[in-house]
Amino acid sequence: MYVETIAYALIGLTVGFGALVLLPGYFPAARVLTVSTALVAALLGGLIARYAFDGEQPAAALAVSAVGSVLLVSVLARPDRGPRRGGGHRHRRQRAA
Repeated sequence: MYVETIAYALIGLTVGFGALVLLPGYFPAARVLTVSTALVAALLGGLIARYAFDGEQPAAALAVSAVGSVLLVSVLARPDRGPRRGGGHRHRRQRAA
């Protein structure tokens, strides 16, 4: 049980720091908030999955831990603050000639 809990924590930390490194513009909140959300989500998701599967399928519990962590961190993302791509707005108004 202790090894699995450490694995859940490592998954959460990896997701949190990975989100901050790969998509820094999307997370205007404090870095501690993003990493701690990923950590807590991974721990809770993994422990709930472990008890739901009766400890029989640790790989499935690890997968649920990772998916739960990614989903909750994605709630914190602000796509309107991310880097802009492309030359301009998608829908431009036509100027009257």
